[in-house]
Amino acid sequence: MAKENKSRYAVLGMLSTEPMSGYDIKKAIENSVANFWNESYGQIYPILKQLADAGLTTSHTEKQEGKPERYVYTLTDKGREELLHWLAEPVEHAVERNELLLKLFFGHEVSVTTSIEHVRQFRMLMAALLQKYTGIIAYLNEHCMDAPDMLYRRITVSYGLHRTQALVQWCDETIELLQQMSGRDQSRPDK
Repeated sequence: MAKENKSRYAVLGMLSTEPMSGYDIKKAIENSVANFWNESYGQIYPILKQLADAGLTTSHTEKQEGKPERYVYTLTDKGREELLHWLAEPVEHAVERNELLLKLFFGHEVSVTTSIEHVRQFRMLMAALLQKYTGIIAYLNEHCMDAPDMLYRRITVSYGLHRTQALVQWCDETIELLQQMSGRDQSRPDK
């Protein structure tokens, strides 16, 4: 059985908040779910056409001064019904593609120093993300506590915060293990 394209549900979900153009959808994704789900314009525009063809959205054009008309899409009742059906389905397990883990798996082929540097770079990224998530949670707690959908947004940010904290800890442990191995492994001077 072919894998279902979940991107359509990301677009339907964004349209459930308000009518948007493809550009607006991309910006909304970048400002909300991009840390765990991203879509490119090359994915969004064909999906919008498919959704309209299936009767899940409608569109109208808006004139813009000095620019081409923009197409604004609105979720139909049928589209909201499809989104709600998908939201109620069990989550499919997806295997993560992680280049760092792939490089570490074959790390015996390079110097330990190279592997340590890969992990240090990843740790820097995770530390920056941790700071970002902490800031988002502080902002939500201060400015958005009464919004009805805020609990769900805080839950997703909390996931990112906890995952990132664990990854920073994993990096620290991994660097320590690699440094210990580096001190013991003098058998391969070329590596």
